[in-house]
Amino acid sequence: MIAALATAAGPAGVSVVRISGQGALEVGDRLVPGLRCPPSQRAAGTFFHARVTHPVTGEAVDDAVILVYRAPHSYTGEDTLEIQGHGGALPSRRLLEAVLASGARLAEPGEFTRRAFLNGRMDLTQAEAVCDLIQSRTERAAHVARAQLDGALGGRVSALYESVTAVCADVEHLLDFDEGELPPFFTERAGERLAVCMAEMERLAASWNAGHLVRDGALVVLAGCPNAGKSSLLNALLGTRRAIVHDLPGTTRDVIEESVALCGVPVRLMDTAGLRDTQDGVEREGIERARAVMRQADLVVYVVDASVPHSETVAAACAALPSGCVMVAVTKCDLPAAGPVDLPPELASVRVSARTGEGLEALKRMLAEKLGVTEETYGHPIVSLRHVTELRTSIDQCREAHSVLIAGGQGLVLAAGHLRSAAEALGRMIGRVYTEDLLDAIFSRFCVGK
Repeated sequence: MIAALATAAGPAGVSVVRISGQGALEVGDRLVPGLRCPPSQRAAGTFFHARVTHPVTGEAVDDAVILVYRAPHSYTGEDTLEIQGHGGALPSRRLLEAVLASGARLAEPGEFTRRAFLNGRMDLTQAEAVCDLIQSRTERAAHVARAQLDGALGGRVSALYESVTAVCADVEHLLDFDEGELPPFFTERAGERLAVCMAEMERLAASWNAGHLVRDGALVVLAGCPNAGKSSLLNALLGTRRAIVHDLPGTTRDVIEESVALCGVPVRLMDTAGLRDTQDGVEREGIERARAVMRQADLVVYVVDASVPHSETVAAACAALPSGCVMVAVTKCDLPAAGPVDLPPELASVRVSARTGEGLEALKRMLAEKLGVTEETYGHPIVSLRHVTELRTSIDQCREAHSVLIAGGQGLVLAAGHLRSAAEALGRMIGRVYTEDLLDAIFSRFCVGK
């Protein structure tokens, strides 16, 4: 039997302590003694007001509303009691201490959701979505987590699991047959079924980049020569004067980071020191830091000042950047141009003015396109790193089985082994197959009250 504070500690109107497990309702009896109808005798879905007292000292702890849930119709699938008391750090702590003194133990991180999974209330992808929903920082992230919690991903993986398992069962059923006794066209049909499964797994695996960005956010770095307009562009994208803007070259000497939402994706936007040869030790350190964050970036925006002539081509400058994903922003387009800017055709580019706002919306759209986070990206389930790892394992094993089946001969035993491994990988995604270490790794990300 476990208990935890289900609301954030600190000043609030209400704090909620949740108790779950065999004996949870009897804990309520000890907390509110003397009632004609104690919690353990009440029907599921009922609630009542009572004074909570400490079971050892008899001291009045709080006045609370108490809700009764009975198995299996609760979040965890177990008997559950929720006590809603006054908010605040001290009242909630006193309430939890009284519950623990009544026989419950403090829950571990994610233990309520872990019990919900183990009791069949949700699959493993849905359990992960609970954490994603709590930690979501944008509307898009919350929408994706909500869809996964509703089974958008788990349903598709379950169907794949059943399909691969069915092919495996058919192959194993034929292991006692001689090669000449196999049903006609069996290997061709089995191969076709596996090809369909692999194509679906490939589609799911391809959503990994969008999943990574919507959950973890994207790192976008503004780079370029001194006075190219990087700091002005940062301020324009943020809508606030975050970075110092000055005509003196080399004003920015360290990395300036701010967060902004782009197409529902949390973006870490970084302004960096201007790239040039310099004898100034402090500025050199800033340039090294700029190059370091560019190596980690999901996208580098190379900023070019259209109002001044350039000694090197934009293509050469971008080729020297320590990043594989680069686009160009031509700034200060509200000023007279110093001449045509030599833009490489293979790089996406946009003209923009931080002063007038011209081109800002086009820049945001291009950023979204380069990151792969357009609205169409989220029309289907998206996967996490754990999911894509299991999908790749399953695809590889299905491919091996497919090759063996197509080759014919005495390969049914090998094919069956590969198919079992493929099904197990899919099973680990949704929790049909799991280990305690896997559950520990997943639920350790949760807060204690969930």
